[in-house]
Amino acid sequence: MVNRTKGTGPLAGVRVVDLTSMVMGPYATQIMADMGADVIKVEPPEGDNTRYISVGPAPDLAGVFVNVNRGKRSVVLDLRSDEGKAALRTLVAGADVFIHSMRSRAIARLGFSYEAVAAINPRIVYSNAYGYSRRGPDRDRPAYDDTIQAECGLPHVQRLMTGKADFVGTIMADKVAGLTVLYATMMALFHRERTGEGQEVEVGMFETMASFMLVEHANGAMFDPPLSKAHYPRAVAPNRRPYRTRDGYVAALIYNDKHWNLFVDAVQPAWAGPELATLAQRAKRIDEVYGLLGDTFLQRTTQEWLDLLTGLGIPAAPLRTTDELFDNAHLNAVGFFETVDSPQGPVRFPGVPTWFSRTPGKVAGPTPRLGAHTREVLDELGFAPPVVALAADGSV
Repeated sequence: MVNRTKGTGPLAGVRVVDLTSMVMGPYATQIMADMGADVIKVEPPEGDNTRYISVGPAPDLAGVFVNVNRGKRSVVLDLRSDEGKAALRTLVAGADVFIHSMRSRAIARLGFSYEAVAAINPRIVYSNAYGYSRRGPDRDRPAYDDTIQAECGLPHVQRLMTGKADFVGTIMADKVAGLTVLYATMMALFHRERTGEGQEVEVGMFETMASFMLVEHANGAMFDPPLSKAHYPRAVAPNRRPYRTRDGYVAALIYNDKHWNLFVDAVQPAWAGPELATLAQRAKRIDEVYGLLGDTFLQRTTQEWLDLLTGLGIPAAPLRTTDELFDNAHLNAVGFFETVDSPQGPVRFPGVPTWFSRTPGKVAGPTPRLGAHTREVLDELGFAPPVVALAADGSV
């Protein structure tokens, strides 16, 4: 079992005051905790709503919450009270990073705008995790993963591919924006380490996802005059899907000329003529090509195709369920999963996907019950416990 210990990763010694909730901000700070930071999660007396939205071993430890808040310290502060605000100001004074996901007017009303926080600690990196940038007219609109997926065009490109305007089966906007908050905050922290200057950082979920979607889908629409609609044809081709085999499915990318020629030589499909010999030719008829390949893949079993394609060096993989990831031979061989002991029993976490030769990260520890570290942190600050509500486990 892995128990909570002092961080040894590249962020060891960094203190993060985390006022985020749901997934976008907590995912960013979860990675910081795994990389060694002391992340203090400041929650209202009722706790982060994500504590209660899915199955878990205790009423306030839902699975999604447990995963993105592992290894943090939970402190309950009522920021509507003078005592709660005073405790937070003291926390800020000794912090390296302050991160929140409130709307700009709400955090300012509480007295913790960037200007107020920087007046206490000029070296602090202050990160705003917003739905929409406060510099635009939509700054006060609420934002959730579903609405941002719609706003950035994800269901639109799904409709181009499948005929149906669907969300994708993961909370992509929350997670991509969370990773963006992480890298933006780390860049500002790097700047501070070189210059001593703190600064304010802003990440909008909508702006992040617009940037993410337009990496390939901007395509010819970037030019003046536009040369095409804003979509990348290969990505939205209706026949681009896992290939149905005789007994299942296989994903394969027979795309560049090398892989195409290897496949054609080995399989010798009757339809593979000179009109499809080059990547440029196939790109112009990409959906047709996917359809022809789809017909061909029906002729053999999944394992037969995997044996053939792997032997040729062509990228291919079977379809797996998310449950199968927990028993994946490669993930288990690299030690991807880490089992952490907690008062509710062992938890097998998906671990740190990065590797450092000198400062490796690791799952920072179990997920805190609501307010579990309030007394501990307030004692460090010299505050008496009455400034907060009773923690869920009775620790305060």
